[in-house]
Amino acid sequence: MAYAGRVTTPEAEQSQPEPAGAGTRGGAEVPAGGAEQGGEAQVTAEGEGAGRPEERLERAVRAAEQALIEYEIAVETFRVEVENFSRLHHQKLGPMYARLDELDACIAEATAARTGDPEDIRKADEARARVMPMPGVEELFHGWMDGSGLFPEAEAMLTDQPVRPPQRVRPSDEARKLYRELARKAHPDLAQEDAERARREEFITRVNAAYARGDEALLRELAEEWAAGPAPKEQGPTPAEELYARLEWLARRKEMLTLVAKELEESAIGAMLRLAPDDPDRLLDEIAEQLLAQVAEREAALAALRG
Repeated sequence: MAYAGRVTTPEAEQSQPEPAGAGTRGGAEVPAGGAEQGGEAQVTAEGEGAGRPEERLERAVRAAEQALIEYEIAVETFRVEVENFSRLHHQKLGPMYARLDELDACIAEATAARTGDPEDIRKADEARARVMPMPGVEELFHGWMDGSGLFPEAEAMLTDQPVRPPQRVRPSDEARKLYRELARKAHPDLAQEDAERARREEFITRVNAAYARGDEALLRELAEEWAAGPAPKEQGPTPAEELYARLEWLARRKEMLTLVAKELEESAIGAMLRLAPDDPDRLLDEIAEQLLAQVAEREAALAALRG
């Protein structure tokens, strides 16, 4: 298994002079997609005065998108390598670590049995607990309790009490009247366009939920909302604003990927990979030899205590 090496961040790659046409937004450098291409386009746009004002932004966005794609590929590749190495580490060395924990617990128990010292007994109990951890309360009662305690259904079943059915709701006459009026006015089948149908379906969903709870006050609010009509459409952003927003999103995405790469590199498995980037399998063999030596030492110590 080969290791691709340290993930290079866009900041490290931008140590050279910034090419023509590069822009910045939100504190993140945005390459222009090559000095020759960016420079030529800039001469055309600025020297001849041709093209739209957004062309330079569009070039910056395209270049930033391409750079982000390459960086995402590098980070994902490194993540897969770390996961694969972690899996091999667990498969090959996991049993040895488990054997060492078992031997440590046996040595601590043998020592406590010989000395009878309360401190030795406490250490033995802790060592055994690390080998056989008790399941957490959440695991034992998964789906039966939350932070406030047992669910009512679970408590009733554990105490042999009948589980109470949910309380039935009977809407008032006024709630039924409001519901019928809203259903007639806002029914989705009355829509002529897809957008209007979607709006009506969303509204009727809220009406049905309020009626199911018998919430007369909310039905009145919904009636007023429907009478007021749909909210006016907001004016969309300009092309330039959309491009700037895209650049800002790319910058945030790049920062997030940089943090992911840093966490991978600073993890225990990532640090091990950096010790032998060209031959990680050899590193596992070396660690296995060290663990086998430790197992032999502990087995000898345990035999001495029991003998």
